[in-house]
Amino acid sequence: MNILKLVSRNLFSRKGRFVFTLLGITIGMAAFVALLSLGSNMQSEVRQSAHSLGANLIITPENFCVYNQVSILTGDAVSELLHYDTFEKIADIDGLTVIPHLTQRAKVNDVSAVVVGILPEQTKAFRSWEMNDGEYFTSQNENAIVVGRGQANILGLQVGDIIPIRGEDFTIKGILNTTRSNDDTILFMPISVIQRLYEKEGYVSYMSAKVDDMEKVEYYKAAIVDVASVNVATDEQILSSVLSIIGSVNVTLQLVAGVALIAAAFGIINTMMTAIYERRREIGIMRAMGSKASTIFKIFLLESGLYGLLGGVIGVIVGIAVSVFAAPIIQGDALLKGMEAGANINVMLVVTAIGFSLMISIVSGLYPAWKAAKLTPVEAINN
Repeated sequence: MNILKLVSRNLFSRKGRFVFTLLGITIGMAAFVALLSLGSNMQSEVRQSAHSLGANLIITPENFCVYNQVSILTGDAVSELLHYDTFEKIADIDGLTVIPHLTQRAKVNDVSAVVVGILPEQTKAFRSWEMNDGEYFTSQNENAIVVGRGQANILGLQVGDIIPIRGEDFTIKGILNTTRSNDDTILFMPISVIQRLYEKEGYVSYMSAKVDDMEKVEYYKAAIVDVASVNVATDEQILSSVLSIIGSVNVTLQLVAGVALIAAAFGIINTMMTAIYERRREIGIMRAMGSKASTIFKIFLLESGLYGLLGGVIGVIVGIAVSVFAAPIIQGDALLKGMEAGANINVMLVVTAIGFSLMISIVSGLYPAWKAAKLTPVEAINN
């Protein structure tokens, strides 16, 4: 009997023990893969959303916190507001192109959705929007809505549909092309209409600004603060703040998955040590028949390695499945609301995960394999 046959026979001879030991490494790897996959996707979505703002500077109320900055990237409604005359003052600064936004929430087809008030023509040029279906706004005061492609699919909206918002009927005038940003999940209407509808006349939620000369960004920040009591952050600063939050959450969750992997490693050690005590006589006979200590070492190391290989492969499959099914739940989370969550699967992640699982199991098997190889024929048979 060759070594591989011997190893496979030993592994499957105790089916219950094999299954439960394998489950330990499988669950740990599945959690690890799912969290890495979702975390990687969240970071890429945040970067995409920041880029799609098309702004060099984001102007918000003076006491805006990082959580509010997350809301800007996800397109969610914010509670604190700026006076519209603040926008007019900032818009007068030479070298700046500024557009205001007023974000609110509405119930559409029994689903909560974000509604954003905009200056139609200025915002279209600022964001470089293109229409997928229907038409864009033709008036600054029409009771019409242009909807992001993703939200149109979610709510089942089509051009020409009429939806009630706060007691008034609005016509879906057009659907935007997919932007791969939070714009895909928003209903847009003229800012004057949303101000009237939500009784927010004279207010905006935040402003986006482009500068003519990127080398003078700090100058423009100072100029904006000089004319208004606001908070001004660059798109990179907001991106960094949001990514640091997501990164901290990812690290915490990965540490939890790491604890599960450590527990699985001790499970492998326990299984292998038990196997040594049960098979001492077998080890003694093999040594007496001429098997070297290195051969015994290889047998037990191969057994622990197979646990890692099988657990890694099954764990990757389960982890990918979990990340795909968990994405819609994460998308509804308060931190990521409005952002397209999903699984970011790549070959490198799969190879790394299986390699990591194999490494953990081999390391876990070193001590039991060494203990088995140390046994002398007399010691093993007498015991």
